[in-house]
Amino acid sequence: MTESLIGFAAVLVLVLLRMPIAFAMGLVGMVGYMIETSYRGAISMVGRLIIDTSQDYGLSVVPLFVLMGLLVNKSGISRELYQVSNAFLGHLRGGLAMATVVACGGFAAICGSSLATAATMSKVAMPEMRKYGYADSLSTASIAAGGTLGILIPPSVILVIYGLLTETSIGKLFIAGIVPGIMGILFYLLAVRFTVARNPDAGPAGPRTDWAGRITALKGVWAVLLLFGLVIGGLYGALDFWPLHLAFSPTEAAGMGAAGAFLIALARGSLSFAALREVLSETATTTASLFSVLIGAWVFSNFVNIAGLPEALQGGVTSMGLSPWMVMAMIVLIYVVLGCVFESLSMLLLTVPIFFPLVTGLGFDPVWFGIIVVVVTEISLITPPVGLNVFILKGVVGDVSTGTIFRGVTPFWVVDILRLLLLLAIPGLVLFLPSFL
Repeated sequence: MTESLIGFAAVLVLVLLRMPIAFAMGLVGMVGYMIETSYRGAISMVGRLIIDTSQDYGLSVVPLFVLMGLLVNKSGISRELYQVSNAFLGHLRGGLAMATVVACGGFAAICGSSLATAATMSKVAMPEMRKYGYADSLSTASIAAGGTLGILIPPSVILVIYGLLTETSIGKLFIAGIVPGIMGILFYLLAVRFTVARNPDAGPAGPRTDWAGRITALKGVWAVLLLFGLVIGGLYGALDFWPLHLAFSPTEAAGMGAAGAFLIALARGSLSFAALREVLSETATTTASLFSVLIGAWVFSNFVNIAGLPEALQGGVTSMGLSPWMVMAMIVLIYVVLGCVFESLSMLLLTVPIFFPLVTGLGFDPVWFGIIVVVVTEISLITPPVGLNVFILKGVVGDVSTGTIFRGVTPFWVVDILRLLLLLAIPGLVLFLPSFL
């Protein structure tokens, strides 16, 4: 156990010294494995992991979902989603901020990336909210918080990575994220209402759209609904009826989603040869980065397992007489603290190999734990001092201070904490839909 704790501390130090998380985990894992076994054993283990990862058919789900998200981003669907949300909510006080949250949720459902959602929606929603005199704190906060939904609402790349790391059903993880994702949208709407109740000038009401305008706006999002229905419906067998008979594995669903996003972008005329080359290049770069991190995480996980940390933790918990829920509360607290200094993917990959065996050994459901981890990760995206979504937004908007964004986003991470407590107290909110699979 001592060797594992030293290794964990070494990874933290290397990451804080700006070494990429993939290399930090891989280096520490390889050296630790070599100390526990032998130099030849460590080299063999790393080589086998690299070969197995590159040849694993199941991992093709990662680049396909990444490609789908990038193609959706190129097709300009985000603007139509915002227009629909604005048509129904824009006339309320704080309505444009509410519309931004709802549009972020819709865009996240087919994009799967929090950073891409925040960056894209900032270009669409920020000019509109400034046009109607919204406070920069509320405008930027609604975009930063709404962007966090990208890692929870399916299809989610981070849920895919969690599923691959822990060998948990990706299909069950996806459907388990639906209810918490909808809860996230509703709670963020309450945060907007709270903000404008305290300061009505922060979000003045906009013009009301009549029903003819709302129906016209809805016509612009048929492609989003069709693509989401194809991917999710095929994944869960909802389309397995005559004459369709469509039922997909996660990899097949990702392939259909990528193909559908390509056709939508092509039909909209937004996919020139240069744009397609850019999308494919970014997909390859992102996939290579994710695979490097996955390999590093697996190397580190092998070291942690052979050093006996999971068994030692479980034995320590048993000897101290701690209840499973006390242990879970401690794990969540550790995630909250780590989220203040680590970005989401690094935190997930660094901790899941350590905590997952302990959590499942205590009898907790791996699907439920995965959603809890992702919700805590969402919170870390908007909390100081890191708050990656906040810094992404600062980079896109430019003329709003980081302090202003953090002040505006405070009510949003407060309601996120409330949502987390509900999911911890009532696991059925997560496990109700997966129980039907």
